[in-house]
Amino acid sequence: MTFSLQYCALNSQSGTGSMLGMIAPFVLLFVVMYFLMIRPQKKKEKQLKEQLDAMRVGDNVFTIGGIVGRIASIADDEVTIYTSVANTMMTFKKSAIASVSRPVLETEDEEEK
Repeated sequence: MTFSLQYCALNSQSGTGSMLGMIAPFVLLFVVMYFLMIRPQKKKEKQLKEQLDAMRVGDNVFTIGGIVGRIASIADDEVTIYTSVANTMMTFKKSAIASVSRPVLETEDEEEK
């Protein structure tokens, strides 16, 4: 009788350890997924937000639709750009801007040479 009670006690303790062994791979998978997918995405979003906050008239922009242009004016949540030699004006929401870059001046190019 005493032996069967000790055997039951050992089995109940090993059940807790096996539960931890079942959960550990899922926790490890979540941690790996966080560092490989979620964290870089948040970093990229933060960088884009900083670019959008710092953009000014004259900067070059690339939209999520593939349109490239130069900023003509900036409103609260809208950006107007001109896109060609004929200065075609287009207005976009700030959320439609994929990247912002500063125009390279010719004097800066000559100084680098």
